[in-house]
Amino acid sequence: MQEINNTQYFDVQKEPEIEVKDILASVYDALVQKGYNPVNQIVGYIMSGDPTYITSYNGARSLIMKAERDELIEEMLGDYIRHNLQN
Repeated sequence: MQEINNTQYFDVQKEPEIEVKDILASVYDALVQKGYNPVNQIVGYIMSGDPTYITSYNGARSLIMKAERDELIEEMLGDYIRHNLQN
């Protein structure tokens, strides 16, 4: 039996961080699988902040809420610039 005078140590395991690009890819796939236009739905979510624009299928709604909306925009704009505007 342990003494009650000693401090107990509690270690919480952190959930592995998922990258924003992986979040977008998973959400995009879930929206396509459910028959939605993924661009329209993701734009609706970003503009309004309303998570009901994103299907809950395959945990997509919970997943997209793990990233801030400005992070989503930053990732998409950065990808667009890298692939379309740089020589």
